[in-house]
Order: sequence, then C-alpha cells, then structure tokens
Amino acid sequence: MHALSLPTWWIHVASVLEWGLAMAAIQRWGKRRGEPEWSWLALAMTPALVSAMAACTWHLFDNAAALDGLVVLQAGCTLLGNATLALAAWNLNRRARA
Repeated sequence: MHALSLPTWWIHVASVLEWGLAMAAIQRWGKRRGEPEWSWLALAMTPALVSAMAACTWHLFDNAAALDGLVVLQAGCTLLGNATLALAAWNLNRRARA
C-alpha cells in the first residue's frame, strides 16, 4: 500500500464513495420525478465506478505486475463508461427537447 500517500488514498476512496452516492441520488431523483431516463444515467455511471475500483485495487497491491490486467480492465471500463455516459446525456437532452 506504499504506492500512494495517505492524502492521495483519501482522495481515491472519497471519490469512489462520492460516485456511488451520486448514482444512488440520481436514481432516486428519477424515481421521484417519474422520469426513467434518470435511472439510465445512474446505470450508465456503473462502468466508471468499476474503473475507479479497479484502479484502487491495483494501487492497494502496490501496482503489482501480476495485476496488470486491472489496468486493462480500467482502461476498457473508462472507454465504456465514457460512451454510456455520453449516450445517457444524449437521451436526457432528447427527452428534454421533446
């Protein structure tokens, strides 16, 4: 666990928790408003959360070479997350204009 300083760990963990809470808040917001497209936005955030968790796991084990697959997983999840978030944002924009 020496790969990152304590303040950097604090930021990493806080960011992952914040992202999860944001997903829950968006899901709840959509249900209250009766607008299911918000639930799709919350779901679209999942790959980015998985990406962040993969990065934290890799750092937790001191960036071990045996876990290099996590770097590939993180990159793939980041790409997928960017695409799903763009699609969800497009869907929200389309619904707002309808």
